[in-house]
Amino acid sequence: MARVRLVSWNAEDARKRAAALRRLGHEVEAGEVTSGMIRELPRAQVDAFVIDLDRLPSQGRDAGVAVRRAKASRTIPIVFAGGTAEKVERVRELLPDAVFATWDDIAAALDHANAPADPVLPSSNLAGYSSTPLPKKLGIKEGSVVCLVGAPRGFELADLPEGVGLRQRGARDLTMAWVRSPPEAVLVWDRLAGDDRVDDVWIVWAKKASPLYGGVTQANVREPGMARGFVDFKVCAIDQDWTGLRFKRRR
Repeated sequence: MARVRLVSWNAEDARKRAAALRRLGHEVEAGEVTSGMIRELPRAQVDAFVIDLDRLPSQGRDAGVAVRRAKASRTIPIVFAGGTAEKVERVRELLPDAVFATWDDIAAALDHANAPADPVLPSSNLAGYSSTPLPKKLGIKEGSVVCLVGAPRGFELADLPEGVGLRQRGARDLTMAWVRSPPEAVLVWDRLAGDDRVDDVWIVWAKKASPLYGGVTQANVREPGMARGFVDFKVCAIDQDWTGLRFKRRR
C-alpha cells in the first residue's frame, strides 16, 4: 500500500479517481485543488503524487514543478495521469524523470514509480512560461470574445489569435476585470457572479511592487470569488504592473 496525494482540479473527477486508487489498495488524500493550494502540496506526507492532466482547466505542470522544487518533496515520485499528447509532452520537457501514464495504466505506473536519484529541478516555479505569449497564458483562443472590465487607460492585448474580439460588455468567452482596492474586489465579484454570461474570468490587480498598488492581495481576490461559486486555477503576470488570477464557475 502507498500513501498517495491525488491532485485534480475537478471535485467529481477527484472523487472518482480517488475511489479507483483506493480499490487498488492505496491510501489516498484527495480533493479539489485551486491555484492557491499548489504551494501547500510539498507538505503532504505521502509516498507518491498522482497529478491529473485530463480535464481543463488544469495546472498539472505547475503542481509538479512546485513539488519538485521544494526540498521536502523533490524525491517523492510524481505520476502524471491522462492528458493530451501535446500537454504530456510540455510537462515531460520540464520533468523528464516523472512517470507518465494513462488512467488505465495507473496501477503499473505507481508500482514502478521510484524516487529519482538525481531529481531534475526546474529553474523557477514559472519555468515553461517565460517564452509564452500573453494571450496564450491568458487562455485567449482563436475567434473568441474577450470582455475587458475596468481596464486601465492605454492597456492593450498584443499578438492576439486570429478573429479575437474585444468588448466592454455583452456576451463573451473570457472576462478580464481590474480591481484597485479590496472593497472594489467585492463589488466587482458581486457584478460578475450575478451575470450568467460570466464563466471564465481573470481578476487583475496591481502588484505590490507597482506604483499602482492599492492594497489588493490574492486573498482579497480569491475569497469573495470562491464565496460566490467560482474556483481559481491559474495565476499569471500580466505586465510589470498587473497580475491576475483566473477563475471558473464551480460545476
